[in-house]
Amino acid sequence: MNENDLKQLLETSGALLKGHFLLTSGRHSDRYIEKFRILENPLALESVCKALAEQYSSDHVDLILGAAIGGILLAGGVGRFLKVNHIFTERVGGEMTLRRGFGIPKGSRVLIVEDIVTTGGSVFELIEVVKKHDAGIAGVSYLVDRNADPIDFGVNSKPLLKIPSLSWEPENCPLCAEGVPMTSRGRSGK
Repeated sequence: MNENDLKQLLETSGALLKGHFLLTSGRHSDRYIEKFRILENPLALESVCKALAEQYSSDHVDLILGAAIGGILLAGGVGRFLKVNHIFTERVGGEMTLRRGFGIPKGSRVLIVEDIVTTGGSVFELIEVVKKHDAGIAGVSYLVDRNADPIDFGVNSKPLLKIPSLSWEPENCPLCAEGVPMTSRGRSGK
């Protein structure tokens, strides 16, 4: 799957939305990507997971790590293609945490998967979870980078698609200043 294929998939599935949105990062934006329009479709999910996995198919990967909720589906799909186990974190008291008996073996090489990157906050948190377990990071593979300038995670990272989008801190949001009503979408509750 190349960038044009994913962009077309996002467009035809109704995943690219315009309006006034509150992002998981807390920032406001005039564009929103409803990833679940892709994740709910088994053929689309399989295609994006295969593409995410192919980015690291020649690297040594021991484990796939994603964040609940969307990251569960992505981690499972990527793990299936790379033939390695997959686990996910959950937010407990505002902190990314491994639960349900999940662990990261010391010294293992972990591939982090993510859906949409705006500030990169969730990815940085996942990187810290891996480091706390004395494991290495094979890289970060994600669906969409919303930034004009790439975020430096300090590790190899590869988006499938770049869709630079404007976003603002709430106090600097021109849409709020214009009185444009907020559309609340499926935030992770961060």
